Amino acid sequence: MWVKKTFSFVNIMRFTGGHLLWIIIWCTAITALHEMFHAKWMQIPWLPVSVIGTAVAFYVGFKNNQSYDRMWEARKIWGSMVNSSRAWGSAVDAFIGNTFRDQNIDLAEIKTIKQRLIYRHIAWLYALRSQLLIPTPWEHISQGGQMQRATEKRKKRFGVGLLDDDNTQKSLKSLLPDSEYEELINYKNTATQILNRQARDMQGLRDKNIIDDFRHMEMQQIIYDFYVHQGKAERIKKFPLPRQYAHSSFIFVGIFIFLLPFAMVTEFHKLGEIGAWISIPFSVAVSWVFIMMELVGDYSENPFEGLGNDIPMLSLCRVIEIDLREMLQEDNLPPPIQAINGVLM
Repeated sequence: MWVKKTFSFVNIMRFTGGHLLWIIIWCTAITALHEMFHAKWMQIPWLPVSVIGTAVAFYVGFKNNQSYDRMWEARKIWGSMVNSSRAWGSAVDAFIGNTFRDQNIDLAEIKTIKQRLIYRHIAWLYALRSQLLIPTPWEHISQGGQMQRATEKRKKRFGVGLLDDDNTQKSLKSLLPDSEYEELINYKNTATQILNRQARDMQGLRDKNIIDDFRHMEMQQIIYDFYVHQGKAERIKKFPLPRQYAHSSFIFVGIFIFLLPFAMVTEFHKLGEIGAWISIPFSVAVSWVFIMMELVGDYSENPFEGLGNDIPMLSLCRVIEIDLREMLQEDNLPPPIQAINGVLM
């Protein structure tokens, strides 16, 4: 997640500089050919191109709205995880005890049970984050060629590469018992199995009368909420913005930029020989605006891609971890995640 109020000129050029280069070359080439040959087939009236531009603007706007909806929904899901996680920590702290037992168990054992349930939940958060960062076929890094290389560089400069991101492996090993870690890490969906292990643990506590039926149902409901949050996040991750919308937008922007300098030079040529050359910066500016709109939507539609537009999952995991460890009255807390290069991961 970008946290600075504005983007620097350098960052904008890193994002769109490559596109700006070919736009300048294309607009300059069309203007030069027009002025050299004065071919009538190159003289396109402004009206049809402006109609195409209007249609493309509406279409790109629709795509960007849908991309923002996906990103905002992902943030709401993780916000719900924060709320449910705090509810889980509070329930573990308040419900686990000797209230319903005929023979009390040691307070140290109760503390161990609470720690086990909360640590396992923290492990679930990190495991889910790791699973959501696995690339899908439609994400930029999966496209191969120059797109893949550029995305890898972006990840290092403005994405998960900003941190030595082995947090999941380190966290799971430190939060789960060795035998449990070795078992859970080999499942295809580790996060789901961690929640299932929580449910089994709760049943064991009920069998020992450490919790009663009512508290068991309440805590099981919270586990169900975690399943819901996970399913919603996986839905966004595994179901892309429909490609017929996403890719058509790219094609339409390309068609518009292809036609734009023909219409611009035709219109500006009416001002004289110099006027035709003045069309170049205007053609470049309009083309760049459309490219920028397309790229903003394109890089916002996948909020779990590991890039700067992502939901700050690692930061939210750490916020929850700190809150839950404080509920256990621990003092040795991990530090909050800080933004690097203007990006909070």
